[in-house]
Amino acid sequence: MLSIAPLAVALLSASYALGAFNLVKSYSGSTFFDGWQYDSVPGYDNTTNGHVFYLDGAHANASHLTYVNDAGRAIIKVDNETVVSYPNKRNSVRISTEDFFDIGSVFLFDATHVPYGCSVWPSFWTTGNHWPNTGEIDILESYNLEQANQMTLHTTEGCSQAPNVQQVGKTNDTDCGAGGSTIGCTVVETKANSFGEDFANNQGGVWAAWFDETGISVWFWSRKDVPASVSGATNTIDPTTFGTPSAAWPSGSSCDISKAFGKQQLVIDITLCGDKAGDPQIYQSTCGGPLRNATYDTCYQLDVIQQPTVTTPNQTALGNAWFEISYVKVFTSDTAEVANSSGATAPAAPTSTSANGTSSADGKNDALSVHHMYTPVVVATLLAVASCLLL
Repeated sequence: MLSIAPLAVALLSASYALGAFNLVKSYSGSTFFDGWQYDSVPGYDNTTNGHVFYLDGAHANASHLTYVNDAGRAIIKVDNETVVSYPNKRNSVRISTEDFFDIGSVFLFDATHVPYGCSVWPSFWTTGNHWPNTGEIDILESYNLEQANQMTLHTTEGCSQAPNVQQVGKTNDTDCGAGGSTIGCTVVETKANSFGEDFANNQGGVWAAWFDETGISVWFWSRKDVPASVSGATNTIDPTTFGTPSAAWPSGSSCDISKAFGKQQLVIDITLCGDKAGDPQIYQSTCGGPLRNATYDTCYQLDVIQQPTVTTPNQTALGNAWFEISYVKVFTSDTAEVANSSGATAPAAPTSTSANGTSSADGKNDALSVHHMYTPVVVATLLAVASCLLL
């Protein structure tokens, strides 16, 4: 009897290709900021009540708050060179992708430095068009001198993290709609070097988020632990090879992800103080000391504006309030759609020179739209057919 081993290998390879996620966006290098919009309206931080003004692209570039450095990495920072007096706010940046990405997407975020320091509250997150009805995924978020990243989902009421999920991180809150969705269901990273000075001293790392109908998962790897399947991902990626995630919210009776989340837009921002970093209890525990008995004004008074006797920029608090980003990549399944900020939709298609895959005219070619969750069925069926043919 003929051996089916060679054919089995070929079929397995084909099934992997069918289940892979294809690169559709790569924000990196000199063109990193192409495809992002600067959220300068209304200007102030209207989402977390931070003490910042978000600049438009022209002013952010002129102020050197956004640029690409000599290493080809994107810099996004807070203004720490201007003397700001009461009751003014400090200039910062919030950018969001022009495109919205459908369920069935994988997001990669590679950074060598993320903002930290007293009053500093950075985020890399996603949101739908109508918050919180279309959900929010906080992939990177922490504040002040915290040492661990926090990953959170925000939804409408009725969505929670299922019990006993398989994840590395520690669940702090399970109700994703808690506090009118201002609190959310949070998982704290337990891996080392996920935020702050330790992150910077270890050459940064990579986050991955899988936004899928079967659930939402977030992974983190410090630089030395980034797997080759991630660092070498150019055209395709397979999140089923990532191992146990740092945070997981499986879809099911606790939360139907496909109903709680719509298409997601990527957002990068840095705010100061605000609802979390400036909260007296949080500020006291993460930046407190003999001279910092925190009130609601402490964060703003000590770290955002200059005291009357101070005439030099606040380098101490804000000297590390900057991102250095190697890339942001988006991979999607063949059935996912990409919508721009105007609401127009199109099939997921490569828009990077490194994304040379192909897609059908309507993005839903039946021969290519097999979702990863059906891959075992496809493999079993094909192997059974092959076995019969070779008997």
